[in-house]
Amino acid sequence: MKIQLTQKAIDHQKMVENCRSKVTGAIVLFLGTVRELTGNEKTLFLEYEAFAPLAEKSLQEIALESKKMWPIHQVEIIHKLGKLEPGETSIAVCVSCPHRAEAFAACEHIMNRIKKMVPIWKKETNPEGGSNWVHPISKPTS
Repeated sequence: MKIQLTQKAIDHQKMVENCRSKVTGAIVLFLGTVRELTGNEKTLFLEYEAFAPLAEKSLQEIALESKKMWPIHQVEIIHKLGKLEPGETSIAVCVSCPHRAEAFAACEHIMNRIKKMVPIWKKETNPEGGSNWVHPISKPTS
């Protein structure tokens, strides 16, 4: 199991190789990428921030919870922090299981849980310079 917050580009091919095994028949990789349009709003870039100790702990708990629900052989979750432009990968989740249905279900569950409970915040900035924080968990004020 690998959980990581990083400022570097995510090497999703390495993640797939790390999850590969002779005992599993399915590897599912999810890549979350920065999109240029959200509704009618254009995004110039996103900025991701996290309270790293709590975010890493939450990601670890989600991975362990998922391993109890599905026969996961390997799981890796990597989230990029900092400034990201459209097309860049912000998160990658890779899961290996004996069968594809289990791997797909586990990967979807992991992403849904991340979106709901992990203290990672994103700030969207548009071409006009306007910006706003977007996340289901409120960002603390400084």
